[in-house]
Amino acid sequence: MIYWVLKRIFIGPIVKLLFRPWVKGRASVPDEGPAILASNHLSFSDSIFMPLMVRRPVVFLAKQEYFTGTGLKGWLTAAFFRLTNQLPMDRSGGTASTASLTAGAEVLRQGGLLGIYPEGTRSPDARMYRGKVGVARLALETRVPVVPVAMIGTDKVQPIGQRFPSIRRVGVIFGQPLDFSEYYDRADDRDVQRIVTDRIMQELQRLSGQEYVDVYAATVKAQLAAKPETEAAPGDAKRKRRKRRGEGTTAGA
Repeated sequence: MIYWVLKRIFIGPIVKLLFRPWVKGRASVPDEGPAILASNHLSFSDSIFMPLMVRRPVVFLAKQEYFTGTGLKGWLTAAFFRLTNQLPMDRSGGTASTASLTAGAEVLRQGGLLGIYPEGTRSPDARMYRGKVGVARLALETRVPVVPVAMIGTDKVQPIGQRFPSIRRVGVIFGQPLDFSEYYDRADDRDVQRIVTDRIMQELQRLSGQEYVDVYAATVKAQLAAKPETEAAPGDAKRKRRKRRGEGTTAGA
């Protein structure tokens, strides 16, 4: 009930008025029955814009950190995600991730729409990264179609690190449903899961026009976080080298 109130009365009308989102291929989303909406992930706001373009409610698998914050901000964030039909997704791997996928599978078995970001995290640079096989596991185990969804321009609306969105138009493109029934009897085969995931990512890349990079986005983010200071701030590194040599560091030295 609260989901519909937020979508139809409060958040939805305001977002549509301000951002004027455009949509293509909405008929690809089934009017009834289960389906996975597999989307690229450019911005925190993807989980707001995409469900607004779908007539049915969409349950998202969102990273667990959104549900475990502390203080007033953490409580409000967790409350927002729960009220907007989002489930915590543990991305640490192993049994924790399996439990999260099980919750998503239950949504599908009940005939719902499940939104998921195969890349596992937001793109750090607007490029598309390698998909994780969780989306394939869900599709094959529950035997449901996968609708690829391309978010357009949301990285300009709210880049990583920007608290408040910029007002500009965004788009959502729904591709034709992908049928993987030929692999249903091999749902536990890791190679098959990779084949299915790669096909989903290929379609997402075609719809979005993003450059594709065949590594995980999480790996790139970790590398960026650990980037040596000489790369992150060459001017600072130069000053430190001069200081070690005993040279002056005042202006004009």
